[in-house]
Amino acid sequence: MFSDSPLSHLPDPVTQRGFYDSVAIKRGLAWVVDSIIVALLVLVALVFTAFLGAFVFFALWMVISFAYRVITLASGSATWGMRLMAIEFRDWRGQRFDLPQAFLHTLGYMVSVSMAPLQLISIVCMIATERGQGLTDLLLGTTALNRRA
Repeated sequence: MFSDSPLSHLPDPVTQRGFYDSVAIKRGLAWVVDSIIVALLVLVALVFTAFLGAFVFFALWMVISFAYRVITLASGSATWGMRLMAIEFRDWRGQRFDLPQAFLHTLGYMVSVSMAPLQLISIVCMIATERGQGLTDLLLGTTALNRRA
């Protein structure tokens, strides 16, 4: 049988709860790991630019963060932090991210972290929704799942 739900190809959060257990906490920990990785990459970029990158530090940070997230999401549907926490993103069809999806998800993430109210709403959504979806996830029909063993 086919369902009319746009998320019908994702595991059911009621009958297949294991896919969603602790995902919100793991996403938070993965974000910390990813932030540390991005900070290290920015430091490397500063050295390679003979510290001239310090004049455009925040722009440098955003570009490196954006590129890191798009590349890692497109290559494995998870950032390195998410891989460490054994979670991954799936689209509304239950498929791993491709490059356009990784780009759109990262763009949505960047918009929400650039505005405190959106970031707060996104965090509340991750905690309160049955699939642990943030604002970008709700807009794109994506979700983070525990990786299959």
